[in-house]
Amino acid sequence: MSKNQKQRGLGRGLSALMADVTTEEKTTVDAPRRADLIIPVDKISPNPEQPRRQFTEDQLNDLAASIREKGVIQPLIVRPKPGAEGEYEIVAGERRWRASQMAQLHDLPVIVRDYSDTEALEVAIIENIQRADLNAIEEAAGYRDLMNRFGHTQERVSEALGKSRSHIANLLRLLNLPDEVQGFVREGKLSAGHARTLVTAENPVALARQIIAKGLSVRAAEALAKSPKSTAPKPARPKAEKDADTRALEGDLSAALGMKVQIDHGADGESGTVTVRYKSLDDLDTLCGKLSS
Repeated sequence: MSKNQKQRGLGRGLSALMADVTTEEKTTVDAPRRADLIIPVDKISPNPEQPRRQFTEDQLNDLAASIREKGVIQPLIVRPKPGAEGEYEIVAGERRWRASQMAQLHDLPVIVRDYSDTEALEVAIIENIQRADLNAIEEAAGYRDLMNRFGHTQERVSEALGKSRSHIANLLRLLNLPDEVQGFVREGKLSAGHARTLVTAENPVALARQIIAKGLSVRAAEALAKSPKSTAPKPARPKAEKDADTRALEGDLSAALGMKVQIDHGADGESGTVTVRYKSLDDLDTLCGKLSS
């Protein structure tokens, strides 16, 4: 990918790239969006960088049945396929393309956009995030991709997608859970609410298994996660007395953030940890804003 392509993608901005995706969501069966072209199915290929890799068979079958009855209501968004004259690559709408083949359609309506590699990937991620059936881990991974790949901040993503920053921050925390627990969320065995209760737990995998086995509600899962039995006892270690400078720095940081800050130096005297304690999700949202500004 060239430097110019990357700059073009970031320069256009998330809000501008969302236009095609959000317009698709707002249009209805009575007012379908006008296609630019009608293209043979065999001239359209999926984007190899498509971030969504799983397509549920049942959902594809349902969509194929709808397409057989009503046709493809909303056009796919495509771009000219690099290095292949007369062929196109899907930017958004791969499910419709797959279902249309199952329905044995020969031609598909498309909207053609001259997106760079960067922009095409951004739009594909945005489309996935906007889907209602996305699980919490997939949604969180989409936010992470937008931030890590393209340098977008939580605040920019929040504004462009119409999501609160606390919603994005809370979902991103789920990506810190062990792979097994994330798998439970992907499979629908745990809800996002259940998973949030496990983020700070000492043994999230064991607790997740209990929650699933007992069919616990989110409230019951919270109580289980906070239960003394759910955390392994840790041997008490004598804490070294903090010097006056460290205590003063803790006070300054606490005053600046409006939250309790604790500084603990490592045994080597060089490394250590800074702990910020928040009392509510609003406090966390405020903290995220201060750290990203």
